[in-house]
Amino acid sequence: MGRMLEMFPMSTIDPLASWRTGPVKAALVDFVTAVTKIDGPDYVSPEERIAVFDNDGTLWAERPVQFQIYFALSRLEQLARKNPSAWLRPPYKAFLQHDIKAIAALSKRDALAPAFATHAGMTPREFQEGVTAWLDEAKHPTLGRLFKECVYLPQLELLRYLRASGFSRYIVSGGGLDFIRAFAEDLYGVPAAQIIASSVKTQFEVKGGKATLVKLPEIATFNDREAKVENIQLHIGRRPILAIGNSDGDLAMLRYAISGEGRRMALLLHHDDAAREFVYDRDFKLSPLAKALDNAKRYGFTVVSMKRDWKRVFRTGAFHPLHKAA
Repeated sequence: MGRMLEMFPMSTIDPLASWRTGPVKAALVDFVTAVTKIDGPDYVSPEERIAVFDNDGTLWAERPVQFQIYFALSRLEQLARKNPSAWLRPPYKAFLQHDIKAIAALSKRDALAPAFATHAGMTPREFQEGVTAWLDEAKHPTLGRLFKECVYLPQLELLRYLRASGFSRYIVSGGGLDFIRAFAEDLYGVPAAQIIASSVKTQFEVKGGKATLVKLPEIATFNDREAKVENIQLHIGRRPILAIGNSDGDLAMLRYAISGEGRRMALLLHHDDAAREFVYDRDFKLSPLAKALDNAKRYGFTVVSMKRDWKRVFRTGAFHPLHKAA
């Protein structure tokens, strides 16, 4: 199970201690209780107990821009020092100039494409080792903590609560597959095999007598909006009964989860806490929240207010991973 998880046992009194008492928390606990009560009318067998989470803005912060973009900035600076002429052109120029405002005005796909391009030529292992080293040192520009300390404590509790309740938990993200795989097991307790995300094309090569894969500068799958649902079917083969997201990029996934038969739930996290994190929704061009928020009641989504429904947003003090995959 992992030594760190044993250091932070789940409270038997309140497994969602960082969620404020109120209608949202009550609805969430009622849902989990209902689908796990064997003799109850809403019981769902463990193999059908699927929960899907978005990553950026849902499990950890995403402002001013998604964290993978900051990682790509560090990688691009290394490449530009070796071969400046290849990278001093749009859109890479905005990255090299750290023009976050210009990057934030792009679509998510356009912002991530240069990020993916900077990883070309690396093996998946080399890439993941680079991500791990970067996360150990890189700090968020305004929150005053390491990027890996920007994980939401209430969501960590929810992930652990669901695992203890027999749920299989998947991360379904528009971010990079290998980027998330590099930290998901340590930070979230979600195994690498349970990550569904955007990916680049790879090429099989034999180097020094050893077979390997090498990343290419081309997007293979961009996992956003309707593609999330298509890839859930491709990789899981079951309709989730619980979905959690925070943007219009998650709208299709939330609607898909809640549209099935039986007891279901969809949570939409609203960033409305300027004191502890950020306030944004439809104004965030990279990942706006407009249609999902405007139609939440109509679609049957439960809106989670970061300000109202969470007692705490981040863990304070030194960082320790709460979860290890079992």
